[in-house]
Amino acid sequence: MKLDILVFSAHPDDAEVGCGGTILKQVALGDKVGMIDLTRGELGTRGSAEIRATEALEAKRLLGLQVRENLWMRDCFFVIDEAHTMQIIRAVRKYQPRIVLTNAPHDRHPDHGRACKLVTEAAFIAGLPQIKTELDGEPQEAWRPELVLQYIQNTYIKPDILVDITNYWDLKLAAIQAYRSQFYHPDYNEPAVTYISAPDFFLIHEGRAREFGKYINAPFAEGFTCQRFLGVDNLQHLR
Repeated sequence: MKLDILVFSAHPDDAEVGCGGTILKQVALGDKVGMIDLTRGELGTRGSAEIRATEALEAKRLLGLQVRENLWMRDCFFVIDEAHTMQIIRAVRKYQPRIVLTNAPHDRHPDHGRACKLVTEAAFIAGLPQIKTELDGEPQEAWRPELVLQYIQNTYIKPDILVDITNYWDLKLAAIQAYRSQFYHPDYNEPAVTYISAPDFFLIHEGRAREFGKYINAPFAEGFTCQRFLGVDNLQHLR
């Protein structure tokens, strides 16, 4: 299946928080969007890998994703080496997306910055035909996405682009709250309290979205960074 946008996340729930509204908007515009989680989040303080897998399927449904896969890299311990790079290359060549979205360049959780570097580098290398890969015994075509964007997560990073997600804010929150084990939910009882499971986390998250939104005269927006210059066909489309 060829996708328009392929989203990578170090852990199930990263992308929902970082770019869930943008995913919903692009799906509504007719794009085919898929997601690949690098790890199962098995070292999380709350819940378990099995619980998060079930929650990720519910989030997939809410986001309207075409596919969602997990590469089973080791939570907190995956590294940037040939083996892990080849996993990303195979995924990029499998779905041949025009656009790739991935984790923030640096963030509170070290896996996020490492995933960003891994995916960003692998997306470029995937376009080199001398690197040979196979899928189900068949050789894969070299493929390099036209654009790689990094979604902003916990740590404030000055964005290079902002996306108005106002019409998708409520559904984005629903996709995040699909992870009952990870975020605050009145019906989920677990004694451990983490930074993201505290009720105030949603207020913090809303504050960031409103802050980004004010710069483009929108109630809510998501921010992205890019490692190359971005262009626009028509100045009238800028906000």
